[in-house]
Amino acid sequence: MHIHKLEKIWLTIGIVMLFVFLAVLGVSAFAMGVKPPSAHHHQIDPAKVTETEPFDKPGLHLIDDNKYEAVMTAFTFGYAPDKMEIPVGATINFIVTTQDVVHGFEIPGTNINMMLVPGEVSHVSHTFTKPGEYLILCNEYCGGAHEFMKTTIIVK
Repeated sequence: MHIHKLEKIWLTIGIVMLFVFLAVLGVSAFAMGVKPPSAHHHQIDPAKVTETEPFDKPGLHLIDDNKYEAVMTAFTFGYAPDKMEIPVGATINFIVTTQDVVHGFEIPGTNINMMLVPGEVSHVSHTFTKPGEYLILCNEYCGGAHEFMKTTIIVK
């Protein structure tokens, strides 16, 4: 089989670029210690979610001027607390976990979209600048009545 000179050149360039790419990826992943962000990453025992602080008292708590902390738990076909009210312009720091199965946590119309894994504590913040009723939905199939799993945030 005869390979033309230009084909050999392009084949060599392609193979060299592949090895350069793999070398850069390997160095950045292992030698430089690059890893996914892990800020606020912690776990709790999923069997003791309702006994573990702060999830033993889920709800909306004022932590600063127009800044709130929403401690929430997801469970089979529901969220606790059921409903929350905040003023326009308020920032909510969501701290959410689940005790049973994988659930989703999405607020349509915002950039909030998390997967809730049992015992894994998830964090996200959002500032609500427009008044209205915001629906929190489960976007991970969690069982037979999954479509009824929701809660609301009322921004006044």
